[in-house]
Amino acid sequence: MSTAPERTPACPDDLAPTERTRLRRMRDKGSHRRADLQAVLAAGFLCHLGVTVDGTPMVVPTVYGTEYGSEDGAGGDRLYLHGSVASRSLVRAPDATVCVTVTHVDGLVLARSVFEHGVNYRCAMIYGVPREVTDPEEKLRGLRALTEQSAPGQWEYARQPSRKELAATSLLALDLTEASVKIASGPPDDGDSPDAELGLWAGVLPVVTTFGTPTPDPVLPQGIEPPAHIAAREGSPLG
Repeated sequence: MSTAPERTPACPDDLAPTERTRLRRMRDKGSHRRADLQAVLAAGFLCHLGVTVDGTPMVVPTVYGTEYGSEDGAGGDRLYLHGSVASRSLVRAPDATVCVTVTHVDGLVLARSVFEHGVNYRCAMIYGVPREVTDPEEKLRGLRALTEQSAPGQWEYARQPSRKELAATSLLALDLTEASVKIASGPPDDGDSPDAELGLWAGVLPVVTTFGTPTPDPVLPQGIEPPAHIAAREGSPLG
């Protein structure tokens, strides 16, 4: 198991930077504020887990959930990652440092020159050695966090996991102590450059992801309508 890198002092509301999370490029877009990290995580439910398996880098998309000021008395903020016990990445992850990223694309920045094109985004990068969750109560709590992250209200609506299903599920907990955030927003940077004289359109093409109309299971009996917490999501933006 790797040793956590030394941290530098930080304010209580900040994440202490490490060599892995210290901002080196585009520092004006970076942040170590806990509130910024929480906002990026709250805006989605899909992350990418980077881990080395048998000497080869592997990046796996997976769902996540968050817990702040954990309820088991240990304190701290956590990210829960879910998968099957047969997943090589999740089985191996507790033994090594991983990198988890969450990214939201907000728009294409279309400038007057291709060189100045870019993307408006919100991104969080989290490092750490995850812990496999074995305590039954915490496992249920973590799975509830995962479910509520993507579909608030669904945990109480649907049947909850059986003992057999819990045994077939792997859950990892990753402390939110070593992380950084980057946020890019705004128009192109070439409005005051010589290219402004070209007479070309420039601006931002927004990217918005919204929930569509709920589609019923083909074998669902007639008369069973989507519950209120699902129907209310139709047309609402993700993040």
